[in-house]
Amino acid sequence: MAETKGTFDFAIDRGGTFTDVFARLPDGRERVLKLLSRDPQNYKDAPTEGIRRVLEEETGRVFPRDQPVDTSLIGWIRMGTTVATNALLEREGERTALLVTQGFKDLLHIGTQARPKLFDLEVAVPEVLYEEVIEVDERVVLMQDGCQLPKKGPKRIVTGSTGDSLEVWRELDLDKVEKDLRGVLSRGISSLAVLLLHSYTWSDHEKALGALARRLGFTQVSLSSEVMPMVRAVPRGYTVCADAYLTPKIHQYLKGFTSGFKSGLKDVDVLFMQSDGGLTPMEQFCGSRAVLSGPAGGVVGYAITSYSQKEKKPVIGFDMGGTSTDVSRYAGQYEHVFEATTAGVTLQAPQLDINTVAAGGGSRLFFRSGMFVVGPESAGAHPGPACYRKGGPLTVTDANLALGRLLPSFFPKIFGPGENEPLSLEETMKHFHELTQEINLFLSSNQSQGNTNGANHLHNQPSEMSVEEVAMGFIRVANEAMCRPIRALTQAKGHDTSQHVLACFGGAGGQHACAIARALGMKTVFIHKYSGVLSAYGLALADVVEEVQEPCSLTYEQNSFKELDQRVERLSKRCHETLCARGFTSGQITTEVFLHLRYKGTDCALMVTATGYPSNAQSCNAGDFCSAFTKRYLKEFGFTIPDRPIMVDDIRVRGCGKSGIKSVYKTTTGHGQAKPVTMTKCYFEEGYLDTCVYLWEELLCGHSIQGPAIIIDKNSTILVEPCCEARLTEGGDVCMTVGSDPHCVLGTELNTVQLSIFSHRFMSIAEQMGRVLQRTSISTNIKERLDFSCAVFGPDGGLVSNAPHIPVHLGAMQETVQYQIKSLGNKLKEGDVILSNHPCAGGSHLPDLTVITPVFRKGVSCPVFFVASRGHHADIGGITPGSMPPHSTSLQQEGAVFTSFKLVTGGVFQEEAVTEALMAPAQYPDCSGTRNLHDNLSDLRAQVAANQRGSQLVGELIDSYGLAVVQAYMGYIQSNAELAVRDMLRDFARRRRQQTGSLEVESEDFMDDGTPIRLRVQINEEKGSAVFDFTGTGTEVWGNCNAPRAITLSALIYCLRCMVGQDIPLNQGCLAPIKVIIPPGSILQPSKNAAVVGGNVLTSQRVVDVIFRAFEVCAASQGCMNNISFGSESVGYYETVAGGAGAGPSWNGRSGVHSHMTNTRITDPEILEKRYPVILEHFSLRPGSGGAGNYCGGDGVIRKLLFRSKVVLSVLTERRSTRPYGLQGGEDGAAGMNLLHRADGRVLNLGAKTSISLQPGDMFCLYTPGGGGYGREEDTNKRPQTKRRRLNETFPERGSVFEYRMAQEGV
Repeated sequence: MAETKGTFDFAIDRGGTFTDVFARLPDGRERVLKLLSRDPQNYKDAPTEGIRRVLEEETGRVFPRDQPVDTSLIGWIRMGTTVATNALLEREGERTALLVTQGFKDLLHIGTQARPKLFDLEVAVPEVLYEEVIEVDERVVLMQDGCQLPKKGPKRIVTGSTGDSLEVWRELDLDKVEKDLRGVLSRGISSLAVLLLHSYTWSDHEKALGALARRLGFTQVSLSSEVMPMVRAVPRGYTVCADAYLTPKIHQYLKGFTSGFKSGLKDVDVLFMQSDGGLTPMEQFCGSRAVLSGPAGGVVGYAITSYSQKEKKPVIGFDMGGTSTDVSRYAGQYEHVFEATTAGVTLQAPQLDINTVAAGGGSRLFFRSGMFVVGPESAGAHPGPACYRKGGPLTVTDANLALGRLLPSFFPKIFGPGENEPLSLEETMKHFHELTQEINLFLSSNQSQGNTNGANHLHNQPSEMSVEEVAMGFIRVANEAMCRPIRALTQAKGHDTSQHVLACFGGAGGQHACAIARALGMKTVFIHKYSGVLSAYGLALADVVEEVQEPCSLTYEQNSFKELDQRVERLSKRCHETLCARGFTSGQITTEVFLHLRYKGTDCALMVTATGYPSNAQSCNAGDFCSAFTKRYLKEFGFTIPDRPIMVDDIRVRGCGKSGIKSVYKTTTGHGQAKPVTMTKCYFEEGYLDTCVYLWEELLCGHSIQGPAIIIDKNSTILVEPCCEARLTEGGDVCMTVGSDPHCVLGTELNTVQLSIFSHRFMSIAEQMGRVLQRTSISTNIKERLDFSCAVFGPDGGLVSNAPHIPVHLGAMQETVQYQIKSLGNKLKEGDVILSNHPCAGGSHLPDLTVITPVFRKGVSCPVFFVASRGHHADIGGITPGSMPPHSTSLQQEGAVFTSFKLVTGGVFQEEAVTEALMAPAQYPDCSGTRNLHDNLSDLRAQVAANQRGSQLVGELIDSYGLAVVQAYMGYIQSNAELAVRDMLRDFARRRRQQTGSLEVESEDFMDDGTPIRLRVQINEEKGSAVFDFTGTGTEVWGNCNAPRAITLSALIYCLRCMVGQDIPLNQGCLAPIKVIIPPGSILQPSKNAAVVGGNVLTSQRVVDVIFRAFEVCAASQGCMNNISFGSESVGYYETVAGGAGAGPSWNGRSGVHSHMTNTRITDPEILEKRYPVILEHFSLRPGSGGAGNYCGGDGVIRKLLFRSKVVLSVLTERRSTRPYGLQGGEDGAAGMNLLHRADGRVLNLGAKTSISLQPGDMFCLYTPGGGGYGREEDTNKRPQTKRRRLNETFPERGSVFEYRMAQEGV
């Protein structure tokens, strides 16, 4: 199909700024072309113009711009486009309405209920894509064994595509829907998305609605059961909305594109790239599969050109553009994800795992509180970097220019207001001189002040930095920022980063490739000859793909193989027939079968192919999926669960029609040394070095170039660094061998550049510890909910770095480590590991078990660092399953207690002793020992392994730099955080003094039982310090709302970080300027055996409210986590539920979101109903519950759970009698309410905290609190509109690494 001899074939990538064209000419030659994607004065459409130019220049015939292009010479056209992505980012899709099951109109607004940015009080969340919602009065429910609901008349029973049986509780009322739809049409909305619960398995109701909508005249109707039939209503809902929102825009673009050609391209084979890396015919191209159309071409391009089938060395794709960098991995197979977020919209569709980091050539450079910071803000295309002569800021591109790594004389003159000037080195240097002056002023003022704050060494700084040192510093910080996701992407799945080839493409990557490869330990960098237009070239190499998928509920076992084989065969036949209809012969078609598999009772599903695992007597015909799954599970997670059944969630078949071209280009062989075209001076670590400049087109195969050197191509600049060598391959590509860094010795005096790099390195250690813990743990809480933190501490136990940022863990582990240092002192030996969870030893609540490992160094008697991991164990004994009792009155009722327990002694895991301790709560009345010993022991071993990895990484860092240097920089990083907090306190004190003349603020708030929490803050403006005095706070309570001291410190660090308003290292330095006074015996520092489980999840929120009220930052958010759990002998479930966020001085509070000290994701309605004896009757916002004001508080939510069998329900909540306060005249938010509707018709108010036995048919109704309002309503008639930003500025990141971090912060 790809062989169209005698014609012109085109592969075109239409990007946001540039359109890249790859053309194969009738005589076999290849041409590339780059033109602006938008140039309305010269042409209407860039791809059409690219085709027109090539045809005109190559044939010598005139192809007028104002006439449709003659297609008689065109064989095929393949395109990748950012049309869908841009419409999503700009929110410029089609006006859309959503049809959804009654009771769930706000389901997609609430989403997962987690906020995207942990410390963003405004809670900026992208708006939903639909304009109107219509609730459809229909309901189907999965049938369950053991369901004891009383029967209410006969109900229709249907069978879903998964084999599950469902009951139709409410039949569809099409007459009512028709009336509603006519109203929508009359308001000019003609695009419709349909989302009904459980339609992934039974779609009849959706299909009936689709037929009705098309009959009424809707031009686009997207059904969730057709767009992506996978379980989980929320991501499926986002996907179907994106499809309805974007597909009309794509059709509009295609109509415009085809109109530029004679007969609308009817006789030309036109294919479009989908997000999964496969091509599809133009008429099949739809919104939900188009979002990664552009970058997918690049992945295919590097995968086919860089991966050697012989050597089988995996490749990291590194595509550095203007605003961001895309990182991906290829090891012989494309790595797909089936759910990823782009521009704030989660799409459930197969897509290549492309990880986008907010660091590119246009990333802005900042110097903040003594630290070099790169991005995430970008200069964009307009105004662009300072050197573009349009008044733009300093960027990474400017830093490369300042160091001589970009040569203006080799760039076209397209800059400045008239777009006719060269790059401006003068403009760049002017900006750098100003920034260098600012940096040197900071350094000299710090030196003159000398700093006496504890470990602070900020005055040990060489007095002056040169412009070049500053520019070089920013380049090194940018490189380290880009290394972190590459490490995460490889190590997350158990791969060694250094064993990869770095395939570099995109305009800006060549200047950074050597440095990044060296930092990651890679030895080879590959840059294809078409690296500047690799996305377009990848389109020419790609195959046509047809994918089909359907949900499944089978167990992977002998009894299911027959049905599994039949379904696989049916789907494979569909793929085959579709590809045959597109002109492929059977010999060109291959199909690959995937099963979406997971162990029963877990959520970690892997999409598995049986390639390399042929079928046998114990497998289905498509292959030995059991072996394939267990081997991959072992690789990614470090263990398997041999006695656990394997479930099949989905069956997927990917059919490929082989149609990619084969490049036969060979370059001429040369001998001897290549001749440089000129010589320049480039700045490196050693200073300025003579650097040869070569033109790529003049290089021949066999030429080798020693660094330092620059290789220039039309579309990119490659920097060959010192100790590196570049050679030209037979195909005309550049292959670089990366030498080791000539070791530059770093002293203990502060180098502000190294400060930023060490900050990244320390964070990277904590992140890598987290990856090991997640991979090797076994419980749902740690492995899937990611409820854990890992951290690095100094020899004094002071926090250095913590990842991820779970608010209630922030700074709390520091107290635990310091307690062990005081308690055990010299008794700590190498090979010891300590386990602790006691509140008096820095614990938060008992299920959070902290494992601490001292790091020793040869020749040093005491630990030089500590590493620790804290994980939430699902059960550690006590009076209730889950160890979160609502009515506990003593610590012993909440589970097993460890103060300074040696979990490992001399390298030996103390299994017997720890088992005994975990079972010990059984000695207390009504208590049990742990109910899940196996998971406890497995997770504790995983925590020890994570610490071992941290210890090893700290050791490697010390090997590289020396102990004195690493400990010095630990101190500098803590000082940097301290400085940021001092600056914030000085700024607040200055404003406060001007407004009131006083430097003292105070506030109080109350728990539901009337216990006051009081705070008085005295600020020292000169020193930037403060005393936080909680004297006057109520006494310890009879109940479990007592909060250990560590909780208050965590809440304080969280508040300080929110008020600083920028990224700072969250470590011990944050609290250095703060003195905290908490009265012993109070609710915030209870006695040794006080119950504390509610303090962790409830009182922590009130402490935040009190601090923010004192500083008048924003109105109160819901102030509660709404802890709901239910269980029986056979099942247990726990969730926390969203409410309203508080309004602030320039924003309305977000509705239906978690705030402050929690950010937990909520279980999807379909998963909840599939796995637990419950039906979710209603889940929506609670209108009017947010406080009124100039800016309104966010609304809480209403959540109704109908129980299908006998369970015990436990409720642990607050703000049921006190209301979340408004600020500056804004009204209070509504209090929450917990109601129980008994099956017999009685309605009971359960109060804030209770445990109660429920019968089948009982319904629990939760009404969560709203947020407080800000400012008086009458202050203004019209609220100011917030500036609408491009969503890639607010939400630039994407990919599996980003999803993992969001999931961790969503705990």
